[in-house]
Amino acid sequence: MTQVNDLSRSLVSFEQNSSVTVVVEMSESGWLVAGQVPGLERQPLKLEPDPAALLSLMERWREEAVKAGRTIERIALAFEARRDGFWLARWLRARDIEVHVIHSTSVAVSREHPCEDRPVGHGDAHARVPGLAARRARALRDGCDPRARGRR
Repeated sequence: MTQVNDLSRSLVSFEQNSSVTVVVEMSESGWLVAGQVPGLERQPLKLEPDPAALLSLMERWREEAVKAGRTIERIALAFEARRDGFWLARWLRARDIEVHVIHSTSVAVSREHPCEDRPVGHGDAHARVPGLAARRARALRDGCDPRARGRR
């Protein structure tokens, strides 16, 4: 029987109470790391671009969750593929971290200038996509709110 390779479906259920979920916004100057840790509240942290520091941070979060009485069975990390993307994924997978690399062209968002006419509410997608929230913030700073069409 032929198996369909449907990458939009997860083969493993997501158990939020036993998973540490981490997202990384990568740049040359630093990595912004945010995590969802069961039983704990986390604020995003700025790290130097250092894979060992990222790994130790995730392990520390796992230990803190265990101390808070949670059983952690999975650490899942996602980031947008950039300069450091694929070698970092291989390095982390070798250390038993589940890694999901998101290719920037696979994210279904408009790449047009944020001040061009678009339907109201279209800019909401920008806030959910890694890397695009910064573009939206710059557009707002420059006085171009894509969600404000017709409200000026």
